[in-house]
Order: sequence, then structure tokens, then C-alpha cells
Amino acid sequence: MAEIITMPRLSDTMTDGVVAQWLKKVGDKISEGDILAEIETDKATMEFESFNEGTLLFIGLKDGESAPVDSLLAVIGEEGEDIDAIIKNFKAANSKEPVVQNNKEVTIKPEANAIPQMATKKVASEVQSTGGRIVASPLAKKIASEKGINLHTVSGTGEGGRIVKSDVENYIPSVSSATSISNLPAISSGSESFEETPNSQMRKTIARRLAESKFTAPHYYLMIEIDMDNAITSRNAINELPDTKVSFNDIVVKASAMALKKHPKVNSQWFDDRTRINHHVNIGVAVAVEDGLVVPVIRFTDQKSMTQIGAEVKDMAVRAKSKKLTPTEMEGSTFTVSNLGMFGISEFTSIINQPNSAILSVGAIIEKPVVKNGQIVVGNIMKVTLACDHRTVDGATGSAFLQTLKQFIENPVTMLA
Repeated sequence: MAEIITMPRLSDTMTDGVVAQWLKKVGDKISEGDILAEIETDKATMEFESFNEGTLLFIGLKDGESAPVDSLLAVIGEEGEDIDAIIKNFKAANSKEPVVQNNKEVTIKPEANAIPQMATKKVASEVQSTGGRIVASPLAKKIASEKGINLHTVSGTGEGGRIVKSDVENYIPSVSSATSISNLPAISSGSESFEETPNSQMRKTIARRLAESKFTAPHYYLMIEIDMDNAITSRNAINELPDTKVSFNDIVVKASAMALKKHPKVNSQWFDDRTRINHHVNIGVAVAVEDGLVVPVIRFTDQKSMTQIGAEVKDMAVRAKSKKLTPTEMEGSTFTVSNLGMFGISEFTSIINQPNSAILSVGAIIEKPVVKNGQIVVGNIMKVTLACDHRTVDGATGSAFLQTLKQFIENPVTMLA
């Protein structure tokens, strides 16, 4: 009995998916648990596991093509089975009525609960080309174009020597490849040129959600300067302890969590018919990735030490850059911290990550003249800006939160109790 496989919903916000790469081809035998393809969602590229056994009889989308959730993705059935009429009469995946052909019932079964699995083992082989055409997946070509890598110099590990995403990501240039790149034709002086790449599902989702937040939530901004002299001294002392490594961002995240416990209205969420004040603190930490920005969530942040927070943030940041975060690790935040201090940005404003009511923008620590005890001295100052949703957080509430945050950051020892 043939099974129609549809585009899975791999995250709660996913509406469309892109087939980044098929790992199986028509005619292949499929076992339960086999990885059929890599699917690019709005949040990550995830491996799509089969829950069926049989022969892959039909592929509905080519590498690089996109389609809405529940669209026809593939058909798995018995070898030699006639599926032409089945495909023609394909109904929506949520239809409860079976398709009947030649008195044989065919079920429509979306694999919506697919989860990422370990990639199948691949054997390296030389790149194969046909008439000078590079055999590579669309995602590999896109990454190579962005990184300026000549695919003629990349060895493929996919089937038949096909170049896949991991080949490009792990590519190390050699002397010979540098020579071949130098022989490529140069763009003539004064000519106009441009490059266009399709917007990824992640980039389109980020754009949509940021626009919705900016134009539906009435943003306002509160900025405060924090004296970091004591925080610098305290961090140095903490990091002298064995097996301990704390960053300034870890201090800010921990201080935010503790300040939210004292000012729960900032730890709130707006809904059309109600306001939710959260008594748990789940802080999202914005991480820049190639396609935009993702926000992995540190759950119950107030209950964790700065060292634990630092370890989680580091682990999630590494996995975010390689698109290995799961959707559940990016859901459920009650507040967000965005830090551009490491890029030398002294101050900035952020767009609220809805349905949260606020987001904290953290700038760099800057040496500047300050007045202490009536004297002008050199101090270390960090500016933070709180973007608030005026529907849930009034100016006085946001200001009180920042004062508490400032006290915690300027005296990190108070967060060790």
C-alpha cells in the first residue's frame, strides 16, 4: 500500500519548507528510521526521518524547491506499484478520507513528527561533472557563492561524488585551488554587476515577525549607564576559581533574571484579551547566524549560576551557527537579551521578540571620563537600553527594573548568594 509523504511541520511557526538536499533517490529501498532529505525550515536545516518502509517511488520536490506544509513530498510503496493516479488524485494531508485506486486503499500520511537524527555515513569521492557542470546541491552552491569558494576545487562526499553542504563548510583551500581561482575571469573595470540569492525560510520568517512586532507593539526605549569597574574586578576574581569561566554577558543575563523576579510586570506577555505575568524566567539570548538571528532560550535562568548560564549559552550558540538547534530550544522565552558589545557597538535599540514585553540591548564597555567623589577619573561604562511594549510595561515599571538591574551588575557578588 503506497504512502504519500507530505512536507512536515518541523516547528510551530513553519509554514513552508525547502528541500535542501535529498539523501535518497527514486528506486532506493527505504527502512523505518532512514533519513530521506534535509529540510530547511524557518529556524534550522533539519534531517527528515522516514517512518515508512518500502521503495521510494516518487519525489515531488527537487533540491532547492520550496512548498507549503502538507504539500506532496514523496511516495513510498511497493516496487513497481502504479502511483500515477494516486499522485493525480492527491488530497490534502488533513483529509480523513482515503484515496481508492483499483479497489486498493491508499493512505495519506504526513510525517509531521519527524525529528532531527544523526546524519548517515558518507564516503568521500572525487567530484563528478557532466559537460563541465558541477554536481552539487543548491544549498552547497549557495554557501560556496557566499564564501567565494570555487566548487571545481571541492571534493564531494555525496552519492556519485555530489558536493553537499558539509563539503563546502569543511572545505580548506589548497595551493592548487588558489591557483585555479586566480585563473578565473575577472570582472572588467567599470562594469555593473550584482548577485541575488533566494531568501531562506529563516530570513523570511525573521522579517515577518520583526515587522509584526515593530508595527503592532508600541515600542519605547529606556537607556541607562552602568559603572563596570566593580564588575570587571569581580569577574577577574571569579574566573580565577578552578573550572570557572564567566563572561560579562553571563553577568548581564543572570542580573536580568534576578531583576525580573523583583519586577514581574517586565516578565510579561501581551495577548489581545489578557496579559500574562510569568512567574518563571526563561531568557532568550540573541545569536547572530548566517541567515539572520536566532534566540535560544535558557530556561529557569534565575535558578542557574553564571557558570551554568555561560556553558548553556556557549553550547547553544555553537549549535545555532551550524543549524543544530531544535525548535523547542528556541521557544518559550519570557525576556530577551541582545548583546553587540563584542562588536564595539556602544549603544543600540532592539525590536521586541514577541509575545515578550521587553528586550535588553547591551553595548560595549567603554573607557571614558566619569565623576567619582567630586573628581574626574577614568571609568568603565556600559550602556544598556530596554525596549518596552507600552501596553504592558509603563515607564516607571521599566525604569525601576533598570535600577535593580544596575545594582546587580555593579555588584556581582550579590548574585552569588
